[in-house]
Amino acid sequence: MNALNLLEAPAALAVVAFVIVRQVCGEPLHGRRLVVLPMVLAVVGLARLDKSGHHLTTADIACLVIGAAIAAGIGAAQGAQLRLEPRDGVLWARTPVRGLWLWLALVASRLTMTLVAMAFDAHVAGSTTPILMLLGVNRLGQAAVITQRALVSGVPFAPEKDGRPFDVRATPAGLLVGTAHPSSPGILQPASHPAAPSPRPAPYPQAVRRPTRPTRPACPARPTRPARPARPARPARPAPSARTMASHDRPQRDVPSDQNGRRPR
Repeated sequence: MNALNLLEAPAALAVVAFVIVRQVCGEPLHGRRLVVLPMVLAVVGLARLDKSGHHLTTADIACLVIGAAIAAGIGAAQGAQLRLEPRDGVLWARTPVRGLWLWLALVASRLTMTLVAMAFDAHVAGSTTPILMLLGVNRLGQAAVITQRALVSGVPFAPEKDGRPFDVRATPAGLLVGTAHPSSPGILQPASHPAAPSPRPAPYPQAVRRPTRPTRPACPARPTRPARPARPARPARPAPSARTMASHDRPQRDVPSDQNGRRPR
């Protein structure tokens, strides 16, 4: 085991710590970092298998395939648990704190596969050489799920340094999730094939007007009644004479009455 093999485990731990801190704090989702970086880790880790100083045996290949499948499955679970939300018109990703147990599961699976490989004398699979490859496979599994969720959501990826969003359809992760709808935002449209204009809807048929009914003749006006003649005014009453006034002003004598209130005649 040379000095390079001794540095692989700390380098992998540094990469894991860097990814965990950025995902827990939240960051804009860049398509190139999401897909290209895991591919580089997987290719570099795969190339390191031939330089481990041991020949690959059947037990090594079986342990590596099983470990890669477990790492990809955990990565898919991490991608499903990742929170995606639009911020400032681009996609923002953040891992909840409860998602850290998936990283613990990834470390536990690697330790378990190391013990299994050592039990079957699989020296390559039991060494620290496959760590970078398994980490890249884990990140590719997460990228496949996140890419599908991002294309379905319709929110574009964050632009790269050149100001253009990264087209994930040309990558293996984009090929695994399939092609999304062309009208979804975040997918680059080819400039040489503009979208065909949608056909205009057919005009609505004009409504058939029903024949109008003939109008009825107006009723003749009723004759007005003649006005009643005014009643003649009543003659005024004659003024009372002086004798009548004197009779009213004459004092009446007090006449005694009987028990029933009757006056004697």
